[in-house]
Amino acid sequence: MTDYDDLNVQWCGEHVVVVEICRPPTNFFDVELIKQLADTFETLERNDRCRAVVLAAQGRVFCAGADFSGSGAGLFDETSDHNALSLYQEAIRLYKFTKPVVGAIQGPAIGGGLGLALVPDFRVVCHETRFAANFVQLGVHPGFGISLVLPKLIGEQNAKLMLLTGRRIKGEEALRFGLADLLVDAEEVQSAAIEFATEIAQCAPLAVESTRSTMRSGLVEQLASHLEHEFAEQVCLAKTLDHKEGVTAVTERRPGVFRRG
Repeated sequence: MTDYDDLNVQWCGEHVVVVEICRPPTNFFDVELIKQLADTFETLERNDRCRAVVLAAQGRVFCAGADFSGSGAGLFDETSDHNALSLYQEAIRLYKFTKPVVGAIQGPAIGGGLGLALVPDFRVVCHETRFAANFVQLGVHPGFGISLVLPKLIGEQNAKLMLLTGRRIKGEEALRFGLADLLVDAEEVQSAAIEFATEIAQCAPLAVESTRSTMRSGLVEQLASHLEHEFAEQVCLAKTLDHKEGVTAVTERRPGVFRRG
């Protein structure tokens, strides 16, 4: 297993692996971090000892998405080697992983962080957890496959509520939506996720993987074309004044003043 500064990979029991993002306090991601996660998943794919994975993060925030003030500033630049499309291609590798994944979502999962939180098959949350697809508040189209995966998970109407308002969904509401599978106290999120993954890992692994593959049939192929569409929309909208205002407003923690331009 390759060692990464931004990931902590640890075996918990005989067949469960915890992959923990280590970029607190916000756990912002970039192309490199998603690539590291995909590389780690591919390594675990080849290890028959691994039967389930827990995806977790350090600190109080699961993932605040991309940092538009730093390396994420060029995410919607078609000419960049580290744009959102490059990131999404790494995300497809995460979705190709054939073993079950349980997300330990101990805090906010915002924007692209919500996209990352949708990669797991299950999500363990707490009262402090927040899910938000705040793209419309930033003046751009949702990315990371959220506009495809979220409606499949929670239904079109609930997904529309999240995607068209940018509203933050708390742990309790996420459980009602089907966005979360288990609600526990904050200090128990990771241990509960490990217990959840262990329950899966105790089942026949070939049968688990076969059943999961049947239920996800066609998802990766749909995702590949959908991500290209999301990126094309993001590139167009990123050129608008509304996007510039959205980023400024979110940075300044105020409502945006949008002028449809």
